[in-house]
Amino acid sequence: MGVSITEGTRTITPPNFNGPYGLLIDGNIIQTEDHFDVYNPATNSVLASAPQGTREHMERAIGAAKRAFPAWAALAADEREAIIVKFFEALEAHKEEFITLLSLEQGKPRHNQATFEVNLANPWIPNTAKSRLEDKVLVEDDEKRVELRRSPLGVVGAIIPWNYPYLHVLWKTVPALITGNTVVLKPSPYTPLCALRIGELAAQVFPPGVFNIVTGGNELGQILTESPDVGMITFTGSTETGTKIMASAAGTIKRVTLELGGNDPAILLPDADWQDAVPQVFNAAFGNSGQWCIAAKRIYVHRSFHADFVNALVDYAKTQKVGDGMDPTSDLGPINNRMQYDKLRDLFEDTRRNGYDVPLGGTIDESLDGNFVPVTIVNNPPENSRIVQEEPFGPIVPVLVYDDVEDVIERANATIFGLGATVWGRDEERALAVADRIDSGNVWVNQGQSHPDHAPFGGHKQSGLSVEHGDEGLASHTNNKTVVIRKR
Repeated sequence: MGVSITEGTRTITPPNFNGPYGLLIDGNIIQTEDHFDVYNPATNSVLASAPQGTREHMERAIGAAKRAFPAWAALAADEREAIIVKFFEALEAHKEEFITLLSLEQGKPRHNQATFEVNLANPWIPNTAKSRLEDKVLVEDDEKRVELRRSPLGVVGAIIPWNYPYLHVLWKTVPALITGNTVVLKPSPYTPLCALRIGELAAQVFPPGVFNIVTGGNELGQILTESPDVGMITFTGSTETGTKIMASAAGTIKRVTLELGGNDPAILLPDADWQDAVPQVFNAAFGNSGQWCIAAKRIYVHRSFHADFVNALVDYAKTQKVGDGMDPTSDLGPINNRMQYDKLRDLFEDTRRNGYDVPLGGTIDESLDGNFVPVTIVNNPPENSRIVQEEPFGPIVPVLVYDDVEDVIERANATIFGLGATVWGRDEERALAVADRIDSGNVWVNQGQSHPDHAPFGGHKQSGLSVEHGDEGLASHTNNKTVVIRKR
């Protein structure tokens, strides 16, 4: 790339990210005959070419992971932890490069959101590697002892999305590895580059076959989900794709962990300190340009301050710049890919066609080179409108008025999704009472979204199956084994 970037008093000269890139299979970096283009969403120019994996590559990776599994599982957990910590140290040594590459391939601003993602992901690695699932004695008497033990599943297939392509590599692999499984990872074809660079470092740290990465189209994911040699699929992405993965995995009765879509409500209760909440609610809704599953996608505001809140939210939004992620003055970046950009164009057109009140944004400038979509606020559209019922996955959010708390709880729950929610109110006990009634796997009270290291994360209803993180997430990567010992 060769272009220097100035951030405050620092001047950063990124390395050449054009490649070459290779697959990670059985400890080796493999070059492929065919490649596909990866685009910078701020310019829609080709950033690099990524290796196009084939069925043969994927089957080789699965085979390597299967062969590596017995020896990796036989290591003591402390031995696996030591190797994972070396992996963390290698990533830390290249942190600045990853932050730049993440901004270039995903679009998020380097100085804030890309830096945040890498700085969130890296320390999580050693913290999670310390975790242990200890054997439990369930019953012990004069005649017998009953123990619950856990054993790894084998090969874990990890399929990750394009919105947090650095973070999800690590969130998917580290829990699988520390519990004794081996991994085959398939990144999104929109954002494969961070994963492939991570693979280059992983090849220097892990025994051959323990961690494998194959990039390419969606057909590679189906090979993973159907393979009888894969014991588990862990997937983050849309509910539509999640249902296909679940159906495909059913043929071999493999475990699935699905973290899927959401239509997350933010509820400002009548006593909410709404003036203080405006910047936090904005970030909860528009962080990463709305491209995250737990973004606040429906903001419910009590009628007593609804108009004032909308005005304040619009005023704050006007201070936020949408631009190239490598520009240090940008607060929000472009939409990552044209597929999602086109979906947003359609949703914007629906909003315009129906004549909804749009106090900010509402028009996409399609003459721009990049996938730029303006921050858009829709004021009190009908509850049955697409902008309320669908997950936009972009920087457009409705602000809805309500009069009665019972009514807003019912409206918040009236969705097939149940991933996240935020509740805002000065009376913490009352806010917690509302949070308890929201049918969602994650609820944040008087704050935006956060991910404590050891807290389980998952969704209700069609937002997911099983959980990630914490002891519960580790347990999902293992088989229960009940052992009954007769005493002599």
